[in-house]
Amino acid sequence: MRGRIAEVFDSIQGEGLYLGEKQIFVRFYGCNLECKFCDTKLKSFMEYEPDELFQELKLYQDSYHSVSFTGGEPLSQKDFLKEMLKLTRKDNFRNYLETNGVLHEELKEVIDYVDIVAMDLKLPSSTGLGDFWEEHRLFLKIASKREVFLKVVICSQSKEEDLKKALRLVRETAPEAVLVLQPDSSVDKVYLHDKLHTFKELCKKERVTACLVEQIHKVIGVR
Repeated sequence: MRGRIAEVFDSIQGEGLYLGEKQIFVRFYGCNLECKFCDTKLKSFMEYEPDELFQELKLYQDSYHSVSFTGGEPLSQKDFLKEMLKLTRKDNFRNYLETNGVLHEELKEVIDYVDIVAMDLKLPSSTGLGDFWEEHRLFLKIASKREVFLKVVICSQSKEEDLKKALRLVRETAPEAVLVLQPDSSVDKVYLHDKLHTFKELCKKERVTACLVEQIHKVIGVR
C-alpha cells in the first residue's frame, strides 16, 4: 500500500478553533471536489508506504499539539489514511483530520482512530458546485462521535439562503458544534465585512454558536 503525499512539514495551525497550535502537517495529494475558492493547488507528490511516512513523522522532535492530516482530501486515500492513523494513535500522537465533509462512508472506517475532526460545510453558492447537504448530514453524524467543529468559507457570492440551510443542518445534527465563518482569502476582507457580520448575526438568530476566524497563517506569512 502506498499513499500519495504532497508534503510533510511542521508549522502552526492557521485556521479554525485550534488557531496557533503547533502541528505536524501531512498533506494528501488529490481531492474529490474542485471548489471555486480552493487555495491549495497541488501539482506533485511523493509516494510513501505507511511505516515509511510514520518514521518521517517521528523525526520531528519538538512538542506538537497533533498531526494534521489535510489535503487535498485525506479520505480520498482512505486505506492509506487508516493505516497512518493506527500508527500515530499507537505512538500517542493526537490525530486531527481536516476534511471537506463529504465522504461519509470512508469516514466511518477511520473515525475510531481520529481525535478531532475539522469539517467543511460547502455552500453551493461559494463552491460553484452542487449541494452536499445529505452527504454533510451523514458525515456529521459520524464525526460527532469525536470532537468536531465546522468551517464555512464565505465568498463574495455566498448566499444567505445557503447559510440558513447549513445552520439548520448543524442545529438538527450536532447542535453543540461550533461553526467557524472563514472569509475567502483571495478577496479583500473589506469587501466581505458587511456580509460576514450579517452572517454572524444570522448564526446567533438561528442559535448556532459561531465565530469569525481568518486564515492567520496567510496574514503572518507562514505555511
